[in-house]
Amino acid sequence: MKLSKSLANCRAIRRYLLIFTAVSLLLLPLSLVYLVWNEQLQKIRGFEAFNVQQQPPQQPQQHQQQDQQQQQPPQQQHGQFPYPVVRYPVLLLNKNKNKDLTVVATGKTKNKWRYVDKDSNQTLLPLIPEYAVQTLTPQEMLQVEQRMDQRRERLKDKCSSYGLDVLGHDSWHTPNTWEFLVNKKYHIIWCNVFKAASSSWMFNFNVLAGYSPSYLRKTKKILLNLARERYPRVTLDELREAQNYSLTFIIARDPFERLLSAYRDKMVFALPYSFHDKLGRSIVRNYRKKPSLAARAANTKFPSFPEFVHWLLDQVKRGSFIDMHFVAATSFCTPCLIRFDMILKFESLAEDQLYLIEKTGLKRVIAPVWRNMGKGRKTHELQQQFYAQLTRQEMLELYEYYKYDFELFDYDIQEYLQVARPDEAGSPAGTKN
Repeated sequence: MKLSKSLANCRAIRRYLLIFTAVSLLLLPLSLVYLVWNEQLQKIRGFEAFNVQQQPPQQPQQHQQQDQQQQQPPQQQHGQFPYPVVRYPVLLLNKNKNKDLTVVATGKTKNKWRYVDKDSNQTLLPLIPEYAVQTLTPQEMLQVEQRMDQRRERLKDKCSSYGLDVLGHDSWHTPNTWEFLVNKKYHIIWCNVFKAASSSWMFNFNVLAGYSPSYLRKTKKILLNLARERYPRVTLDELREAQNYSLTFIIARDPFERLLSAYRDKMVFALPYSFHDKLGRSIVRNYRKKPSLAARAANTKFPSFPEFVHWLLDQVKRGSFIDMHFVAATSFCTPCLIRFDMILKFESLAEDQLYLIEKTGLKRVIAPVWRNMGKGRKTHELQQQFYAQLTRQEMLELYEYYKYDFELFDYDIQEYLQVARPDEAGSPAGTKN
């Protein structure tokens, strides 16, 4: 009798547990939906409340038409930025951040979003406190502005003299918008020339796209891939439309210095089994002479600088695809066919980018790279070491490909020719051994 009662109790308990489990499974998705909906609702309320605080009092209807005419976008002028920067609040209401806005949104000061990771790929604005902002003096701003005017004028003259401002069918005469990043929120456009402060400004553009600096420093994802998730490729018409209310800039660098930097980064220090590691091994197989005893002892698996240059010259002669890290900037960004408002230079980047940041109103959002970006002793010694391995003929053939980069952006080849080796009979550049 007692045994039958115990079995009945067990069955009842099991029945209740099954019912409780079933109800829980049904309510769990509904609870998650409610939490997400509630969070988004609070964000929307906070955003609307913030907008109400920022909006001026309504004006009579008779003045509205006149105000709308006054709000038409001003015409873009070189070196001037037509719009004030608008920073939208990001309502991740963390503790001690956006406290006033939290009160407006929820009526509470309690942190309701503790689960939001501080390293989330959302940017809390403003990022930089006023006391930490770096600026140029008015005199320095004027000097940089004059420098920008001179660079634009030289670019225009050289484009005209070489006929690069005329549309054609090759890569030099066809507008290329492939590597432009268009930020419509902050009205800034950049053509990314690889190995010309590209890593620093890719970081900056990711910050402008909404990724937090802490997330960008910790993530193992490639910054370019992250950027392309927020900056889709644009057509020529879309780019020109965006340029009507944006500032467009490019960063130029000595072509041979840029090529050497790309060679060392992508060939000498290539990641194992990466695309460039495989490319380097292919160059070694096709362009390396029968190794001497010393060469076998060194056992270098990456191409020497002359081998790399021979391969590159062959690619140019055959009209083959050239890797984006090695391609000429003139072909990459087509500055003679697409208007650039600012031409920054790697050698004067410290001042140039401060000028750009000031003109675009981004000094509270992004911070410049504070290291000497000019040609230091180490860079000069590396150039002497590597370019001294090339003959004069090889140097001139290499210059022929990068000629427009030298001319348009005011660089000189003479210092390289001074260190070149004498030409060797019977060993033309750009041929396989």
